[in-house]
Amino acid sequence: MMPATLSERFAAAFPRSRALFAQAARLFPNGVTHETRRLDPFPIYVSHARGPYKWAVDGQRLIDYFVGHGAHLLGHCPEPIVRAVQEQMARGTHPGACHELEIAWAQWVQKLIPSAERLRFTSSGTEATLLALRLARLHTGKAKFLRFQGHFHGWHDLVTPGADPPYEDLSVPGVPEAIAQLAVVVPPHDLNRVEDTLRRDEDIGAVILEPTGGHWGTVPIRGEFLRGLREICTRWQRVLIFDEVITGFRVSPGGAQGYYQVQPDLTTLAKILAGGLPGGCVAGRADILAWLEHRPGKKRIRHPGTYNANPLSAAAGITALQLIADGTPCQRANAAARRLRNRLNQLFAARQIPWIAYGDFSMVKILPHYHGPRPPEHHGDCDAFIPCQGDVQALDGPKDPRLISALRQAMLLHGVDWWGLGGMTSCQHSDEVIDATVEAFNRALDELPPALLTAPPASSHS
Repeated sequence: MMPATLSERFAAAFPRSRALFAQAARLFPNGVTHETRRLDPFPIYVSHARGPYKWAVDGQRLIDYFVGHGAHLLGHCPEPIVRAVQEQMARGTHPGACHELEIAWAQWVQKLIPSAERLRFTSSGTEATLLALRLARLHTGKAKFLRFQGHFHGWHDLVTPGADPPYEDLSVPGVPEAIAQLAVVVPPHDLNRVEDTLRRDEDIGAVILEPTGGHWGTVPIRGEFLRGLREICTRWQRVLIFDEVITGFRVSPGGAQGYYQVQPDLTTLAKILAGGLPGGCVAGRADILAWLEHRPGKKRIRHPGTYNANPLSAAAGITALQLIADGTPCQRANAAARRLRNRLNQLFAARQIPWIAYGDFSMVKILPHYHGPRPPEHHGDCDAFIPCQGDVQALDGPKDPRLISALRQAMLLHGVDWWGLGGMTSCQHSDEVIDATVEAFNRALDELPPALLTAPPASSHS
């Protein structure tokens, strides 16, 4: 009998997930409630999680590299956060009123994030970038903003053009052209292009970016670029917005701005901010946040939001930020990712396959079909090799969905939930967990069809 295909073995290993997906397919478009949970032929379903692990409804324990889409720097279900939320649940979930926890939560944000003179809570990162851009527009009187190819700022209409390849086409289904034209999209890493664009277009009032690079560091950005961008925005009087929804409290307790000592005008936060529960905020200069205030003779932004500063999220967020404040969780997560990148590069080199691992801080990226110099061993948090000279098309261009699906299926069969061609670590990802992940990669590579494993690149990645 011929051996079963990878998809057949995957389906046999996760029968209950398959049955649940059959129900979900009748309820949700594509059968899922988030884009990145799609998987061919079906996604896994999870029953519970703890530390660096989650358990499929079919019983398998899986090492997790989604970490709550980046929210769980502390791992799943840390006891102090669980207790804090349980205690608050007994007191009330939504008083429809101001409460003490929102003050304590804001004070912790202000203590850790350098730019946080004032802040306003939202319910998500998408809401935070929407509010930040509206504040910048009212503060400057300029309708447009500049953004970078491949940087993700949520899914509202303003920020979807240029977020994903193909970058030559800025049209987005469902987004009116008049809205899409408010986003001026430029390639990453080119400060001359940024300054020239701001010089030529006086209606650009703000610049927004992920401060470690688009799609959480797929095309890494470092401190020199951030310092140059800060200087340009100051000179041209544009509002600089750091989208730290991923990097806030992950790169360091003060986020990327704290690590690199570059202070933006506005910062957007979510994920770790709320200890893994829903929640976001905009923090920044007091004079810009003042556009939310009632002031005689001044226009203002009206900003409601049923779940702004929800007490359950505040309880979780306060506890998370207290645990993160001394930097130890960030350091442990960064060290885990560094170990994983180095071990994977050793594996790929030993197997003589054209793949590499790269990335900064607690973020790991896999680049298949790579034909340039192999990375040296990485010793720091953000001083590693950047492949392909940081070319956005080579690093963050269109991906082969067949490879992504096959790799994730194979990794799941060997006990790891790997996020497409990347993953993030938590402070709970021990050396033992990292070593088990490398072994899972070693075994998963044997599962991939040779055509997907060693296919020649569409263009030279040197």
